[in-house]
Amino acid sequence: MKKLILIPALFCLFMLNVASMCSSDDDSSDDNSPSTSNVNTNVTSGTWRVTLFQEDGTNQTSNFNGYNFSINSNGTMVAVNGSTTKNGTWSTYSDSGSTKFDITFPDANGPFEEITEDWRVLSSSTTKLELKHVSGGDGSIDLLTFEKN
Repeated sequence: MKKLILIPALFCLFMLNVASMCSSDDDSSDDNSPSTSNVNTNVTSGTWRVTLFQEDGTNQTSNFNGYNFSINSNGTMVAVNGSTTKNGTWSTYSDSGSTKFDITFPDANGPFEEITEDWRVLSSSTTKLELKHVSGGDGSIDLLTFEKN
């Protein structure tokens, strides 16, 4: 009789353990997510360059070679490469316990269209900003990293 009680108890313990290891949403709350004010303070000085842009597992960082990004406290973002200038906007906000970094380049094509997304902030410091985007359509993962020049 004791064995019959032990089997369901072990099964329940196993299921609780499995449930705690699974995550249903990559954008779920992240206790290590930096605050929006911390991100805002970190990114609004100096110029930045893209040191990683990976889309669907393909490294496309070279699409941003030569561009210097200014992330301004008034919410504008400007990318300059010689005589080429791309104007955009940025903002931060909290979503389900994670800090988001929203980038918009409204008139841009090509790579700037690809980074126009709502990015989840993985880490933020005065010299590096690491971002991740999970597609709502197919679940593909994009990574974007800015580092201060």
